[in-house]
Amino acid sequence: MPAVSLETRLEGVVGGKTATALTRAFGMVTVGDLVDHYPRRYARRGELTPIASLPVGEQVTIVAEVKSVATRPMRQRKGSLLEVLISDGAGTLSLTFFNQPWRQNELAVGRQGIFSGKVGEFRGQKQFAHPDYQLFDDEDAARLTAVAHQNEPIPIYPATSTVSSWDIAKTMKVVLDTLEDVPDPLPDDFRRAQGLLDARTAIERIHRPDFPDQIELARETLRMHEAFVLQAALLQQRQFVRAMAATARPAGDLLARFDARLPFALTPDQAVVGERIAADLEAAWPMNRLVQGEVGSGKTLVALRAMLQVAQSGGQSALIAPTEVLAGQHLRSITRMLGPQLAPELMPMLLTGQLSAAERRKAALRAAAGQARIVVGTHALLSESTTFADLGLVVVDEQHRFGVEQRESLRAKGTSPHVLVLTATPIPRTVAMTVFGDLDVSTIRTLPSGRAGITSHVAPLAEKPAWFPRVWERVAEEVAAGHQAFIVCASIDAEATAKAGAESGSDAPPLEGEQERTRWGVVQVHALLADHPAYAHIRVEILHGKLPGEQKDAVMQAFARGEIDVLIATTVVEVGVDVANASAMVILEADRFGVSQLHQLRGRVGRGGVPGICLLVTEAPAGTPARARVEAVAATTDGFALAEVDLELRGEGDVLGDAQSGVRSSLRLLRVVADADLIALARAAAERVLADDPALLRHPGLAASIGRRVGRQERAALAKN
Repeated sequence: MPAVSLETRLEGVVGGKTATALTRAFGMVTVGDLVDHYPRRYARRGELTPIASLPVGEQVTIVAEVKSVATRPMRQRKGSLLEVLISDGAGTLSLTFFNQPWRQNELAVGRQGIFSGKVGEFRGQKQFAHPDYQLFDDEDAARLTAVAHQNEPIPIYPATSTVSSWDIAKTMKVVLDTLEDVPDPLPDDFRRAQGLLDARTAIERIHRPDFPDQIELARETLRMHEAFVLQAALLQQRQFVRAMAATARPAGDLLARFDARLPFALTPDQAVVGERIAADLEAAWPMNRLVQGEVGSGKTLVALRAMLQVAQSGGQSALIAPTEVLAGQHLRSITRMLGPQLAPELMPMLLTGQLSAAERRKAALRAAAGQARIVVGTHALLSESTTFADLGLVVVDEQHRFGVEQRESLRAKGTSPHVLVLTATPIPRTVAMTVFGDLDVSTIRTLPSGRAGITSHVAPLAEKPAWFPRVWERVAEEVAAGHQAFIVCASIDAEATAKAGAESGSDAPPLEGEQERTRWGVVQVHALLADHPAYAHIRVEILHGKLPGEQKDAVMQAFARGEIDVLIATTVVEVGVDVANASAMVILEADRFGVSQLHQLRGRVGRGGVPGICLLVTEAPAGTPARARVEAVAATTDGFALAEVDLELRGEGDVLGDAQSGVRSSLRLLRVVADADLIALARAAAERVLADDPALLRHPGLAASIGRRVGRQERAALAKN
């Protein structure tokens, strides 16, 4: 067979049937895709895997020895049942085969092998039904070489029910036997300085190590490949953006007039970030900046000042928010901050799907004509019918709520517009460097003065059920003091949700410490308080995403005016809701929310001069991961510290969420948190390479790796960031 490269399509090397199976199971298309499928661990002949720890319901691969074999007729139907007992020396697991008595000769007592299947349980005994297996050939003639092969690692690959680990190993052997030299993505001097292997040797040793001690250096080398290629791709994207021509937007009297009427001074962080944004807007290339800041740190003010700078030259700004509640809140806040003189000049407009046809047409016409120089909206901004006369700035609020395609759709409505991304979910340094590495990142840490702050407490109902009635008394006390309160639930109607889940059979098993189903929805809490004597004269209202847009907006405005005392809501109040008189928040079944979401919700109170209190109600037992999340939030109000805790508790996969930049899918060995120093080292080296060779003409291995690992889809996604 002729030599093949990483770009060669699999069907030309391993055949169409095998290639199709790999494509369906793992999305593999090329030899490189297969080679990037690294072993998740290694077994050895003689190794005995602990059967007792196998998780029921999961697909696993183990090494074990056959202890007994028996065939018996089935009782309820014709045919026979072959039962094989395998052991690791401590626990046992049963293999069952229906109408396959011939396997009895193959699965002889004493044979060792690799067994793969989905772990089931029958009468207290763990079992595999019709598993795949591969027996070690260490008998007869092979016994003479058994000692030599005793320590040779056996790669165990991530597998599926249709493609087993040894199927992958066999296919890998075919590919590696014909694979030509692999271009190295690392510069030779850098690779040697780090003591790493060449690319071809690293690939060979991770898939076919002769000895266990060869594996780690191969892993280190390939981990650096991932970090280096990723950082180079992100830095290249930054170069591409800066090669675009953008309309310079110098500041003028609009911004000066706005600043002159501000009743307070900017915080030091707001001033610094504002200066950087102002400089970006005057540059010859488009701004691509991410601003992260604590809840209530004043990111909207910073964004509005940028909008005024763009408006000075007649440019328009579009602010897209994830919910109608938040979009409406933004519009009111912006209009209020602009004041009676500037607001008529800039004509800020709201454009959402819930507007009437006439209102939408009016808003769309003003945007298209350039009259509205600030347009705030939801996904309606992405509609083909929404156009702008001169879109100069795109502001994306809470970027994690949007996909890259949606953001690109809005950017495409202008000519290389500047982009400002806002998030109140603090991003750990390693995540920012890896996922948002092509954006300039600014941080607002300091909060405006005059905020009374907030205290948080866990109400642990598992140990102290009597605290539940005290929660409602505490809320009533805040209302009696003239303040307002939020009560947040995980669902609209817990009973309806539970019924729907039971009927569909889609309920996922709860995590450790979590309830099997939600007990308190907005409907249930509203009914509870309606019968509570302390709430007889308290004005209670509900808010959730399924209410009509006009009703949601009316409820929020009434709450802001103080006409509602207690608002029972879902997470539609998570971001952007600003009611200075709100002093109390109760989050029911707090263990159902993530760390960052709890922090966001809590930020709705304590925003004015009234001290805030947040009660995190949970039935999760002490010591469980679910309880740990809640206790972590109660322990600190530092969102940046909580972001690091979130990484530790949930793992980077959950924290990163969808592959916003399109590159997470290319990570195999690299771990964003654990490999922070390695990523920083790779970024610095990649910066030097690109500074000296922007087109990578002298680094063909790196250029090829970027093209292969960050393919067309990922490139498109990177370009949309």
